[in-house]
Amino acid sequence: MADAISAFYAALIECDPARKCARVSALGEADLAPLSQAGDTAEDATQVPGRPLRPRLIHPSKVPHRGLGSVEGRAALIHAVAHIEFNAINLALDACWRFRGLPAAYYRDWLSVAQDEARHFQLLSARLAELGYGYGDFDAHNGLWEAAEKTAHDVLVRMALVPRVLEARGLDVTPGMIRRLTELRDADTVRILEVILDEEVRHVEIGTRWFRHFCDLRGLEPASTFRDLLAAHDMRIRPPLNHDARRRAGFSDGEMAGWG
Repeated sequence: MADAISAFYAALIECDPARKCARVSALGEADLAPLSQAGDTAEDATQVPGRPLRPRLIHPSKVPHRGLGSVEGRAALIHAVAHIEFNAINLALDACWRFRGLPAAYYRDWLSVAQDEARHFQLLSARLAELGYGYGDFDAHNGLWEAAEKTAHDVLVRMALVPRVLEARGLDVTPGMIRRLTELRDADTVRILEVILDEEVRHVEIGTRWFRHFCDLRGLEPASTFRDLLAAHDMRIRPPLNHDARRRAGFSDGEMAGWG
């Protein structure tokens, strides 16, 4: 198989969701050594990331809110989660392709995340099809990838703000979705969300672990550095929090005490 730099880039720029997921699966055979040996950060590429023409991307405030009492409303929720998972595939791939010369364990971790996210996306896409919809049928926003662009210059900042802020938000909000869908007796969607919630804990923990690793390398204190980065990027962590899941993902009680 081609070296990992070419293989990760090919998966990252792939626009077709099914082919992207297939490329991610095939990355298990890639030789990761070239990523560890290459230096510095990859230059920006205008084609990054690959995504289909639909869904249409609009401002977050323009994304309509639909009730879950109808099939369309539940499909819209599933679509929103699928869009997050699709972006998470690209985020994990970009974490490998963009940042070079790091330990092999870093690339193994983020490859495993990309493969989990691809599987999550496939589960959600299949559930959408069961309801008569497909990925792209609802509008979405580009907030997750915009955060990737803002953190592309520094792997420490990426680890702090994408896994530990944006992706960790899923740990907080998914239980509420599960409760509501359980009330609506949508057991098929609940089972998928339970899988995603359980596995996302590990993904956030990976971000936490590597954030602390890079802080150690630079002689930085992780908790204060994290607070400073939140302030510098005007990001907040709002309650309610899933304290148990966040603890398992590496957040300390001291960190969470200030968030509610």
